[in-house]
Amino acid sequence: MAERDRKPLIAGNWKMHNTLGESVELINALKKGLRPNEKAEVLVAPVFTALNAAALAAKGSAILVAAQDCCWEEKGAFTGAVSPVQIKDAGATHVIIGHSERRTIFCETDEIVNKKVKAALKYGLVPVLCVGESLAEREANKTYNVLQTQLEGGLKGFTAQELAALVIAYEPVWAIGTGKTATPEQAQDAHVFIRRQLARMCGADFAAKIRLLYGGSVKADNVDYLMAQPDLDGALVGGASLKADGFLRIVQFEEVLAKH
Repeated sequence: MAERDRKPLIAGNWKMHNTLGESVELINALKKGLRPNEKAEVLVAPVFTALNAAALAAKGSAILVAAQDCCWEEKGAFTGAVSPVQIKDAGATHVIIGHSERRTIFCETDEIVNKKVKAALKYGLVPVLCVGESLAEREANKTYNVLQTQLEGGLKGFTAQELAALVIAYEPVWAIGTGKTATPEQAQDAHVFIRRQLARMCGADFAAKIRLLYGGSVKADNVDYLMAQPDLDGALVGGASLKADGFLRIVQFEEVLAKH
């Protein structure tokens, strides 16, 4: 397999799991298992209560830390929300925005997602923007329409220069936590479409540099063939990121030839 132009990024979204102690324990286990000069960057997203502890535990290592969400305001009367300023102060460098669970369970719109991307960029956080279709939308052949709408809505009003650090995660909702995984070919097809949309919106050079992650039941036993696809630049991993051994195997994916 040819050397990648874009450095892979493997991100672990811990969702609503792990106490402070468990988060630090997992960080320490990952630190022990990571090899010098890994081919992929490693990012973990603990719960807000463990964000600072995880950042401190990861300090001096190659592990980057993300928040799972952020408010679009710097401060104010927003009970229960956490601002990008507070996230950065806790030691995180990235923030996941527009995850399907935020969109479906917490009713976040593309307009809200756009405001969060703007806030993250304003305060120096790298946004990991999630897009993806539901099973009903895929079965109705609306995948492309959904992706285009979410990309245009989430990235409205930004220049290519402002979005230079952006990461996109394609996560088909029907494959999250279900055990179902998009085939490598399905994932590649969606990523090609996303990259074409980014090129249309911000130019071909921009699109060629942006890392596109796949999220949706990524595991140790399917990551190699997913990562063999030329437009998959990493993974946003859920449940499989909660155990050090399994997550390390994903981080240390094998370079295999894509199936044809």
